Amino acid sequence: MASSQRNQATERSSREEKEGPYTSQDMLVLQILCHLFLDDKITKLLEFLLRKYQKKEQITMEEMLHIVDHEYHEYFSVIFREVCEYMCLGFGIDVREVDPPGHKYVFVPILGLTYSGIPGGDDKIIPQLILLIVMLTFIFLKGNHVSEEDVMELLRTKEMLPKREHSDIGEVWKFIVEDLVREQYLEYRRVPNSDPAHYEFIWGPRTHAETSKMKVLEHLAKINRRDPRSYPHLYEDALKEEQKATHV
Repeated sequence: MASSQRNQATERSSREEKEGPYTSQDMLVLQILCHLFLDDKITKLLEFLLRKYQKKEQITMEEMLHIVDHEYHEYFSVIFREVCEYMCLGFGIDVREVDPPGHKYVFVPILGLTYSGIPGGDDKIIPQLILLIVMLTFIFLKGNHVSEEDVMELLRTKEMLPKREHSDIGEVWKFIVEDLVREQYLEYRRVPNSDPAHYEFIWGPRTHAETSKMKVLEHLAKINRRDPRSYPHLYEDALKEEQKATHV
């Protein structure tokens, strides 16, 4: 068993050398996204749009203007443009106008995740959904499974914790192992044949149903302004999954 673990570690190290420093630079970009939404007028509108997306509802210009304070209405076009950019880069959601005279908009899931069933109030939705995306990406980057020790190490970085006084690692860990597992975005399982017992995370059935490795890779590449093919090993893995799906 020890020999097998050494072989896995060697394979993982070799893989990371081929891919480049994605586990540091690229993950840091994802972490920083947790704290882009510091402007209150942008945050309020973003939270509102995310809840609308979860409910599969359209949005109108009139509704959005009600969310933004009246004193900022003259700057609404700028605010709306920034929010749309955050929706795309942060959550893989495109906001598209469907009725120009009536200013109605629909949400198009580029990443595929529906985010439905994620609990918590509006003040939690942004960090929670970002954490979900970070976890799914982290698992993919780590070879489709990641140890709980690696996840805890990731959470200990200050960039990963929402900047609220009552936030701590325990609260975030509970969200991961209880809420995301219950919603089947993640599976939390014992590593086979581990003694003493070790545990790891893999994608859950809902993640496989809603998105794909290629979509996650394309989202990561877009955030980091890279071509998906610049991650050759990840691209090959994602391509194999797509080819396998076409033959099912």
